[in-house]
Amino acid sequence: MTTKTETTASLDVAIDPGMGSVGQIAADVERSGFGGMFLGETCHDPLLLLAAASQTTSTLRLGTSIYVAFARSPMVTAIAANDVQALSAGRLTLGLGSQIKPHITRRFSMPWSQPAARMREYVLALRAIWASWENSAPLRFEGEFYTHSLMTPMFDPGPNPYGNPPVIVAGVGEHMTRVAGEVADGLLVHSFVTKRYLQEVLLPNVEGALAAAGRSRAQFEVIVSPMFATGSTDEEVAEAREFVRGQIAFYGSTPAYQGVLDLHGWAGLHEDLYRSSKQGDWAQMPLMVSDEVVDEFAVSAPVERAAAEVDRRWGLVADRISVTAATDAALSAWRDAPKFYGGRSKSDK
Repeated sequence: MTTKTETTASLDVAIDPGMGSVGQIAADVERSGFGGMFLGETCHDPLLLLAAASQTTSTLRLGTSIYVAFARSPMVTAIAANDVQALSAGRLTLGLGSQIKPHITRRFSMPWSQPAARMREYVLALRAIWASWENSAPLRFEGEFYTHSLMTPMFDPGPNPYGNPPVIVAGVGEHMTRVAGEVADGLLVHSFVTKRYLQEVLLPNVEGALAAAGRSRAQFEVIVSPMFATGSTDEEVAEAREFVRGQIAFYGSTPAYQGVLDLHGWAGLHEDLYRSSKQGDWAQMPLMVSDEVVDEFAVSAPVERAAAEVDRRWGLVADRISVTAATDAALSAWRDAPKFYGGRSKSDK
């Protein structure tokens, strides 16, 4: 595994896209010195909100973490991302995620199968569509899951003056992280990850895929968005730890994430959480998560020390790090973080 010898990660902020005016928030984030702002997809469309954020900022990188790929055809995503890339003058990072089967089939009413193979093809389809616009060439993409074979002049926006946005793939399992290394510009690491799991499982997996594809690690970004238990007082930190404990219990009950727990020798924790989730016993699940587990997953410190702890834990293994602000108050607490962070923005590298 390649190890960095100095801290060079850019510090970003991940916010809830539903809070307040996203344009004003983005301007505040840029003024505070963060390298980028990432929006997830829950009950709002992050690309739509990033289009608004692009008009109140000039240097801030704008990203999705994540945009649900399988809820849309590659053509729909290609068009929306191309527009935001142009509106932002080339500042978009398109972070794609698969979501899980119940959401894709029951919430979005879309097909689900072989998520890693489907994601690989999805990224290749995006690149084929963009290449067709870039070169005014016939669109001929035929895959197992997606076929795009029609592009007439009326529907061709032409080359994007800022090029195509980088595409990053979210993953926590070995198959999806290999896809990221094979075809994407980066890996968006799920927040349900420990430093050890990243170093021992995910990064070697990515680097093997990069080598097989004839690509270098320098062409690839690893983006982490760790869990945080922080606040301005000890009471707030303690309250945040309990929230994180609940997050760990929720994610730990999902079979796809079992490997993270198993690596640390927490035998039976996933099985217990999974069993309780099936029984609907959500209130009891956090009680199964020990302080040792919370400490392994979460950056737990008062906010004035949290940025330094982020740097210590993640600075040498990630290219970009997103701190999380779910409310306006949380964003205010992080506002001075870039001043105390040991990393440098991407432009400083």
